[in-house]
Amino acid sequence: MCALFGWLDYKGIVPYRVLRKLTQALANVAEERGTDAAGISYIKDGKVTIFKRPKPAHKIHFNAPDGTKAIMGHTRLATQGDRKQNYNNHPFAGHADKEFAFAHNGVLWNDKDLRKEGVIPTSYIDTDSYISVQLIEKQGKLNFDSLQYMAETVEGNFTFTVLDQYNSLYIIKGSNPMCLLHFDTIGLYIYASTETIMKKALKQLGLHKFESKRVDTEEGDILRIDKNGKITRSRYEPKIYHSKYMSWYDYEDSSYYNMHEEILLAYCGCYGVDSSDVELLLGYGYTCDEVEEMLVDHSLLYEALKDVKHMYGEDIYESCYGGAF
Repeated sequence: MCALFGWLDYKGIVPYRVLRKLTQALANVAEERGTDAAGISYIKDGKVTIFKRPKPAHKIHFNAPDGTKAIMGHTRLATQGDRKQNYNNHPFAGHADKEFAFAHNGVLWNDKDLRKEGVIPTSYIDTDSYISVQLIEKQGKLNFDSLQYMAETVEGNFTFTVLDQYNSLYIIKGSNPMCLLHFDTIGLYIYASTETIMKKALKQLGLHKFESKRVDTEEGDILRIDKNGKITRSRYEPKIYHSKYMSWYDYEDSSYYNMHEEILLAYCGCYGVDSSDVELLLGYGYTCDEVEEMLVDHSLLYEALKDVKHMYGEDIYESCYGGAF
């Protein structure tokens, strides 16, 4: 569980101090999905700049320079790659026909296979996400074709963001969540991994009072928002994975099918949630993304468990999960 966040200002009418506070607010709220590291990327003098640290977001001051047109950010819950080695943290730098920065929410599990097979070379960067950067670089260009190649080559659960040196923002939507809003009157796009993160950050700055429209994204979409705010789209073909918790599938011999579930089970205790309840929700048919939302919003968790346990003839007491109910 990590988080993506950021914005693209294409009219230049939002004050710099507001955009600076927006960056910090998004980062701080996104910390609910990862406290191992945080970072942002932006363009300065036509060059990709990356600022990241192996610290929780609220302990970092994100201060992109005045005139910044776009921010691409990430908060990390480390699963592979020592977060103390800062090169393992997001965003990552990439080089093709143009410079770019890259961030990923999710887990990829075929990185070692791709290296073993010689598809991509070995690297000192241990994070699974970095194979995506290398796959784009292998194509020699950053465009819809190279992003399609990358998204169809990796295996795992993901949503990716890419910021190029010309302030074009790409969103490659996989099975992991993404909330993208367009504030047409002020010329601003804002995105975050979840609607919960978005709402909390906007409320802190009062931006929730401005009219906005949600930009629809679904698995398989590749969106490009250029520096003028124009959206163009392409597609890739998503892979289909099966979960061991779904009783109508039985893929126990698969080496990758349950990776996302295992991560949820490993980290749910950090959110004060019992792993048996996570297993129960997954077994009933809730997706990993839905369960991730519940880990940070126990009111949702309580309601879901109440319904599921009622179906199984069990009781759930209102004293569960901190007595908030």
